[in-house]
Amino acid sequence: MSVYILGIESSCDDTSAAVFKDETILSNRVANQEVHKDYGGVVPELASRAHQQNIIPVVDKAIKDAGITAADINAVAYTRGPGLMGSLLVGTSFAKGFSLANNIPMIDVNHLHAHVLAHFIKEQNEETEHPEFPFLCLLVSGGNSQIVLVKSHLDMEVVGQTIDDAAGEAFDKCAKVMGLPYPGGPLIDKLAKEGNPEAFTFSKPRIKGYDYSFSGLKTSFLYFLRDQLKENPDFIEENKKDLCASLQKTIIDILLDKLQLAAKDLKINQVALAGGVSANSGLRIGLENLAIHKKWKTFIPKFAYTTDNAAMVAVSGYYKYRLSQFVEHDAAPFSRVVF
Repeated sequence: MSVYILGIESSCDDTSAAVFKDETILSNRVANQEVHKDYGGVVPELASRAHQQNIIPVVDKAIKDAGITAADINAVAYTRGPGLMGSLLVGTSFAKGFSLANNIPMIDVNHLHAHVLAHFIKEQNEETEHPEFPFLCLLVSGGNSQIVLVKSHLDMEVVGQTIDDAAGEAFDKCAKVMGLPYPGGPLIDKLAKEGNPEAFTFSKPRIKGYDYSFSGLKTSFLYFLRDQLKENPDFIEENKKDLCASLQKTIIDILLDKLQLAAKDLKINQVALAGGVSANSGLRIGLENLAIHKKWKTFIPKFAYTTDNAAMVAVSGYYKYRLSQFVEHDAAPFSRVVF
């Protein structure tokens, strides 16, 4: 008998709901919050208020899009963390209410695990190739940069992670220094396509093992611009495309150098991307080129499944449902990284 899972995602500023029939997606609705652009970053209080306004209509549309009713749903999966506490509380509270109202179990999902499991989303009438276990997943987003050894759907180990800032944070903060609006990462990617990635050189960290560090790069970038602006106040505007291309190349080199080392040491030739930064075209091309050289088999998610979405939460919930890994209604969300 088929299993219908309702997924709820509310970890940051996107309110999303999805419905799955087993591993197959039936619907995925996302409500974005434009208000944060005026503040140069996500404002937690505004995000939680917007979630309260969006979650009921988003869930309603997702269920209708799926062609089912609430009575058909077997379980509700929701993002328990990590994320913004106020935002998580909205999704958690809704999941608890929906569970009680429909007398169905609740499944708590780790947001980071869900990004990895986005690779196992099946779409109707479409053949999709999935990674084979074990594989490495480079999980890169605004808040996380990790290399994850994925042993099974529910067995994952972080073998490398950032010791300070994440790659997505480096993109956004360096973009802000250049006067680009939030979110800066996609704009850097767009401008980088027209720039020279070899125009400027920025420092790369020397961290042992598979861990990352991006704080030094941000400092190097800031000081470089400060020195150049003293001589030419129009330096940023005159060199914006080359700056974006050079910065992006540096970040991608840092990410892929560690990934390459981990794959070699762990003797793994299946590699996947996940997280919001996996939408970056330069990173995608860089991984594909490296895969040709290293003879890797790579997996890159569709753009719709790179940013925060409930589809990845629902498919994660399906795998936990099969093992009856449910959670009680007194389970509290967590804001910090727990893998």
